[in-house]
Amino acid sequence: RRSPPGWPPPDVSPRLHYMSDVEETLKRIQSHKGVQGVIIWNPEGIAIRSTFEPKVTTQYAALLSSLSSKSRSIVRDLDPTNDLTFLRVRTKKGEIMIAPDKDFTLMVLQDPGTEGAV
Repeated sequence: RRSPPGWPPPDVSPRLHYMSDVEETLKRIQSHKGVQGVIIWNPEGIAIRSTFEPKVTTQYAALLSSLSSKSRSIVRDLDPTNDLTFLRVRTKKGEIMIAPDKDFTLMVLQDPGTEGAV
């Protein structure tokens, strides 16, 4: 059975495909050994996807979006032609990896001592 002409609407289909890609990417990242969780937040620092509990998600997104923004400002202050592409913070208990982008930021928390970590 064929879809009616113009279905799905052109503005909906790419978004559904995009969301499918996001889900696939999250699953792929989560499958790596040592990954404890993933958060994606928008430019305002509001989480739009997470594998953590809501309280943890809110805390990480708020604090790390601020860190990411400040880090980007520092990079641009040092060289206005440059930009932050990746930020990695290693602590005694884990490793936080942040990949900022124009429309969203991806954060992965992992145990760096785990073999096969991202």
